[in-house]
Amino acid sequence: MVGSQVTVITNDGKHYVGLLRGYDQTWNLLLQECQERVYSAKSGVQIIQNPGIYCIRGDNVAIVGEVDEEADAAMDLSAIRAAPLVPIRH
Repeated sequence: MVGSQVTVITNDGKHYVGLLRGYDQTWNLLLQECQERVYSAKSGVQIIQNPGIYCIRGDNVAIVGEVDEEADAAMDLSAIRAAPLVPIRH
Protein backbone atom coordinates (compact mmCIF):
# COMPACT_ATOMS: atom_id res chain seq x y z
CA MET A 1 0.00 0.00 0.00
CA VAL A 2 3.03 2.31 0.04
CA GLY A 3 2.35 5.09 -2.43
CA SER A 4 -1.44 4.77 -2.19
CA GLN A 5 -4.09 6.79 -0.38
CA VAL A 6 -4.92 5.23 3.01
CA THR A 7 -7.25 5.85 5.90
CA VAL A 8 -5.99 5.39 9.46
CA ILE A 9 -8.02 5.21 12.66
CA THR A 10 -6.00 5.55 15.83
CA ASN A 11 -6.53 4.17 19.32
CA ASP A 12 -7.27 7.69 20.60
CA GLY A 13 -10.23 8.01 18.19
CA LYS A 14 -8.71 10.12 15.41
CA HIS A 15 -9.25 9.53 11.69
CA TYR A 16 -6.52 10.43 9.18
CA VAL A 17 -6.46 10.18 5.39
CA GLY A 18 -3.22 10.62 3.44
CA LEU A 19 -0.66 9.18 1.06
CA LEU A 20 1.27 6.36 2.73
CA ARG A 21 4.99 7.08 2.26
CA GLY A 22 6.41 4.44 4.56
CA TYR A 23 6.15 2.28 7.65
CA ASP A 24 8.42 0.14 9.81
CA GLN A 25 8.25 -3.14 11.75
CA THR A 26 6.37 -1.48 14.64
CA TRP A 27 3.75 0.06 12.30
CA ASN A 28 4.99 3.63 12.66
CA LEU A 29 3.37 5.28 9.62
CA LEU A 30 4.47 8.20 7.47
CA LEU A 31 1.61 10.00 5.71
CA GLN A 32 2.10 12.79 3.18
CA GLU A 33 -0.45 15.58 2.63
CA CYS A 34 -2.50 14.12 5.46
CA GLN A 35 -5.85 15.38 6.66
CA GLU A 36 -7.57 14.69 9.95
CA ARG A 37 -11.33 14.22 9.77
CA VAL A 38 -13.17 15.27 12.93
CA TYR A 39 -16.74 14.01 13.17
CA SER A 40 -19.64 15.88 14.74
CA ALA A 41 -23.27 14.94 15.26
CA LYS A 42 -24.28 18.57 14.69
CA SER A 43 -22.07 20.20 12.07
CA GLY A 44 -20.67 17.64 9.67
CA VAL A 45 -17.07 16.58 9.22
CA GLN A 46 -14.36 19.15 9.93
CA ILE A 47 -11.17 18.66 7.90
CA ILE A 48 -7.82 19.71 9.38
CA GLN A 49 -5.02 19.80 6.80
CA ASN A 50 -1.55 18.61 7.83
CA PRO A 51 0.81 19.58 4.99
CA GLY A 52 4.14 17.82 4.59
CA ILE A 53 4.92 14.47 6.25
CA TYR A 54 2.89 13.33 9.27
CA CYS A 55 4.10 10.52 11.56
CA ILE A 56 1.70 8.27 13.47
CA ARG A 57 3.22 6.02 16.14
CA GLY A 58 2.60 2.33 15.57
CA ASP A 59 1.34 1.66 19.10
CA ASN A 60 -1.47 4.16 18.40
CA VAL A 61 -2.64 2.58 15.09
CA ALA A 62 -5.95 0.67 15.30
CA ILE A 63 -6.90 0.26 11.61
CA VAL A 64 -5.26 1.00 8.25
CA GLY A 65 -7.16 0.63 4.99
CA GLU A 66 -6.82 1.63 1.35
CA VAL A 67 -9.04 4.50 0.17
CA ASP A 68 -11.20 4.29 -2.96
CA GLU A 69 -10.26 7.77 -4.20
CA GLU A 70 -13.25 8.06 -6.57
CA ALA A 71 -15.76 7.24 -3.84
CA ASP A 72 -13.95 9.49 -1.34
CA ALA A 73 -13.99 12.45 -3.75
CA ALA A 74 -17.72 11.93 -4.42
CA MET A 75 -18.67 12.13 -0.73
CA ASP A 76 -20.07 15.39 0.62
CA LEU A 77 -18.33 15.39 4.01
CA SER A 78 -20.17 18.54 5.14
CA ALA A 79 -23.45 16.59 4.96
CA ILE A 80 -22.22 13.65 7.05
CA ARG A 81 -23.34 13.67 10.68
CA ALA A 82 -21.76 11.19 13.07
CA ALA A 83 -20.82 11.01 16.71
CA PRO A 84 -17.11 11.65 17.32
CA LEU A 85 -14.96 8.53 17.50
CA VAL A 86 -14.16 7.53 21.06
CA PRO A 87 -10.78 6.26 22.24
CA ILE A 88 -10.25 2.51 22.47
CA ARG A 89 -10.17 1.17 26.02
CA HIS A 90 -7.97 -1.80 26.81
